[in-house]
Amino acid sequence: MPIRRLEVFFLRYALLVLAVIATSSVANAQIYTWRDANGSLVLSDKAPVDVTSEVRTFKVPHSTEPVLVTKPTSRAYHDTYDDLIVEQANSNGIRPDLVRAVVQVESGYNPLAVSAKGAQGLMQLMPGTAAQLGVRSPFDPKENIRGGTTYLKQLLDRFNGNEELALAAYNAGPLAVDRYGNKVPPYQETRDYVRKVKTQTAVGAGGAAQPRPAVYYKTVEVVDGRTVVRYSDTPPASGPYEIIKPARY
Repeated sequence: MPIRRLEVFFLRYALLVLAVIATSSVANAQIYTWRDANGSLVLSDKAPVDVTSEVRTFKVPHSTEPVLVTKPTSRAYHDTYDDLIVEQANSNGIRPDLVRAVVQVESGYNPLAVSAKGAQGLMQLMPGTAAQLGVRSPFDPKENIRGGTTYLKQLLDRFNGNEELALAAYNAGPLAVDRYGNKVPPYQETRDYVRKVKTQTAVGAGGAAQPRPAVYYKTVEVVDGRTVVRYSDTPPASGPYEIIKPARY
C-alpha cells in the first residue's frame, strides 16, 4: 500500500476509535494532526506549537467515558495529583514516592484508565476492591487515590512492611502471595510489575524501604592516568565536588 494511502488509513482508523469511545450527546472536540521533525504522523487533542508542517483539524464527539490505555502516559501529569498523593500517603503512613510509583505504573497518571481486566482509575482498583474500600466513584482522583492508598497500607500491614510482597499482592492478590509461601508469585506479569514499581522508587533488599538522599556528591579523580567519576550520598572529606540533585523518580 502506498505511503499516502497508509497515512489516510491510520488517520481514519484513529478517528474511528475516538468516535467509538465517545458519546453522541455531547459537544464536538477538536483533533489536530501534523508531521513531527522526524516525519512521523502525530494526532493530538491539543494544538501544536512551533510546527512548520501543515496542520489539519478534525471534529470528533468529545467523550467523558473511561478510556482504555495500552501504555503509560507522560509523567509530566503527576503534579496534577501530587497534593492528593502526599495527603493520603501521610494519612496512611506510607512514603509518597511509593504511591507515586504505583500510580505511574498502574495508569500512567490517567484518571480514566481501564485495564483489560476491568481495573479502574489512577490506582487501578477492581470494582470489588473499590466497593470494599467505600470508593463509589473510582474515576474520581480523590476517591481513587484514597482507596488505593488505603488498600496499599492494608497490604503493607499484612506483610509486615515488606514492600515487594505488598506490591505483588496489589497486582496478583494477597492470596497468591500466601499460596507461594509469602514470596512474589512466579507470574511474569507480577514480577514485571514489582520490578517496574521498584525502578520508580527506592526499595531496599528484602523489601525494606530506603530513604532517597536529597542530593548526591560527584567527585572526579585521576587514577593511573584514567579519569574516575564517583558518586556518594555523603560529602567527601576533602577536595572539590559537585552536588547532584536526583530526579523525582
